[in-house]
Amino acid sequence: MSAKNYKKMAGTSAVFISTDYSHASPVERDGMVWNEDELHLKDIPEQRNQKPSMSTVLALEGLEDYDKPSDGDVRQVESMGVDFVYIERVHAWVQTTEL
Repeated sequence: MSAKNYKKMAGTSAVFISTDYSHASPVERDGMVWNEDELHLKDIPEQRNQKPSMSTVLALEGLEDYDKPSDGDVRQVESMGVDFVYIERVHAWVQTTEL
């Protein structure tokens, strides 16, 4: 089984989407790809905290100001129809694809 790879969403500093995501999505044009190890996906706690959904990925980053995320928080992004999990070690939201 091959490792999953991720690209950073355009306009964000730390929101990553699977390179397997099959719908249109704005990703950085630099072509950089992160793998599971670089994003520390093995460090995600088994106990996850389902949180209210957000309208866009940009709203995920705004949480730092009023609802600081914790390791293992999960939020659906309505505009994409996918869930993202917060990984505290890298201060990033990563699309959950069978994590």
